[in-house]
Amino acid sequence: MGGTQKKKFERGSATNYITRNRARKKLQLSLPDFRRLCILKGIYPHEPKHKKKVNKGSTAPRTFYLLKDIRFLLHEPIVGKFREYKIFVRKLKRAYGKTEWSAVERLRENKPTYKLDHIIKERYPTFIDALRDIDDALCMCFLFSTFARTGKCHVQTIQLCRRLTVEWMNFVVTSRALRKVFISIKGIYYQAEVMGQLITWLVPFQFSHDHPTDVDYRVMATFTEMYTTLLGFVNFRLYHSLNLLYPPKLDSKAESELKEDSEDYAMDSESYLEKLSALSSSLARVVSSAEDEEAELDQFPVEGENVEMMEAREKEQRQLEAQKKMFEGLKFFLNREVPRESLAFVIRCFGGEVSWDKSVCIGATYEMNDETITHHVVDRPNVDKQYINRYYIQPQWVYDCVNAKMLLPVEDYFIGVTLPPHLSPFVEEKEGDYVPPEKLKIMALQRGEKSVEQQEDDEDDDEDDEEEDEDEEEEEEDDNDDDNADEEEEAEEKNLKKMEEQRSKSLQVKVTPGKVKAENPARLEQEEKAEEKRLAIMMMKKKEKYLYDKIMFGKKRKVREANKLAAKRKAHDDAEKAKKKKKTKK
Repeated sequence: MGGTQKKKFERGSATNYITRNRARKKLQLSLPDFRRLCILKGIYPHEPKHKKKVNKGSTAPRTFYLLKDIRFLLHEPIVGKFREYKIFVRKLKRAYGKTEWSAVERLRENKPTYKLDHIIKERYPTFIDALRDIDDALCMCFLFSTFARTGKCHVQTIQLCRRLTVEWMNFVVTSRALRKVFISIKGIYYQAEVMGQLITWLVPFQFSHDHPTDVDYRVMATFTEMYTTLLGFVNFRLYHSLNLLYPPKLDSKAESELKEDSEDYAMDSESYLEKLSALSSSLARVVSSAEDEEAELDQFPVEGENVEMMEAREKEQRQLEAQKKMFEGLKFFLNREVPRESLAFVIRCFGGEVSWDKSVCIGATYEMNDETITHHVVDRPNVDKQYINRYYIQPQWVYDCVNAKMLLPVEDYFIGVTLPPHLSPFVEEKEGDYVPPEKLKIMALQRGEKSVEQQEDDEDDDEDDEEEDEDEEEEEEDDNDDDNADEEEEAEEKNLKKMEEQRSKSLQVKVTPGKVKAENPARLEQEEKAEEKRLAIMMMKKKEKYLYDKIMFGKKRKVREANKLAAKRKAHDDAEKAKKKKKTKK
């Protein structure tokens, strides 16, 4: 029979993958540019199922990409821009080498640039897709906005990240979208609900730090380049959904205050961004706020939803509306040692007013001696001058109130008091799980019940009232005749006996005899050894673990083979015995 001879590694899964070097040569790009392109387009390496077959029989470690992904990159316009930039750098170096300063200036003016707008539209076809993927963008932008200007990354990138994050925070404040806050060792976690999507992001603490040396900033900068474009698009769309001006502008009242403050402060552009980042003023709208009031929507049951479910949904909606207005009517003043930006952001998200000392930051709206202040947030053991008409609380009270969805008692958060544990709102206990007593207390408060401690205090108060009533009754009895006194004493004795009987019944506790647990020292020693062995295996290095697994697999195989041989031998012996028995019977 005729036909072409089938060659090895030229069909099947081997043709679906391409190595990184071959892909790079196909695109005619350097390794950093190839990495950058893959990050921007969202293309990642793939691990083949049959690696040896794809690697043409070799076991050498190689990075593989899907061939269709690389073909998809061939028609990308940014690839051409990368090549243009390479040529620009070559020409610029030559002009510098020849000291042709006019050529250097001309080249700098015509530096090739590119936009990522088409990539964002391609990767996120709908706005909801972009919102679902905004978590990483927010985390990266908040991280870059805290960087010091040390030259590790461009100053323009840091400034852009700061501007975009401030815009995002102002949007969350205006839309009252914040739901949860948690202070962890890494930073502060926030969760907001935007257009039905839960968005969680992490804001690092504002510490002065050295940049770690084991981080590739070029890769991070490439991600940031894409994320800033994405966040810019998202902010623009969100601002217009609330009828706000974009780029954001303060309302006319706040703007007039800003002009007064900025006379002695700094350049108008700098003070304006700082005023926005202060989060103490409301933003300007396209139409005045009187015309922009939202109409109440009629509630209709969803398909397959009964009346009870609809009522539960309405109740949940009412609770959410109440939570959004939790701090309304409260005026906060922040001491200089507390995290100003975080607290201002959280307080404003729930309708509270907030201010601080003018020397801390621009944007303070009232002074410390304002008599209408209700809560003074302090993080010191004591304060020299205290006002009698306000609460002096620690910052944790604000965050715990947000997570509890209600105003908690301030007594547990006074200055110098040991704070209750800061519980994570992202942990949801199932039935049978351990629930901390602090959470049980908050749950009782949410239901409108009293906590165990309050119940005990109320019982003590009731007992004191009873004793007082008894004393009053005794005084009245002394005034009455002796005959009546004897009768009343007898009645009291009967009542006391009844009460004692009831108490003794309630205090009766059933006691079951315990059993002594018999401990086997040999078994305990065996368990300890097994645990030590398990831990030693867990702590092994990757290479050692691979060798150990190989050795153990060989041992287990030998044991299996030995067991098989033993079973065969036994079966053979049983057959021989059966034959002998038959012969003897004959």
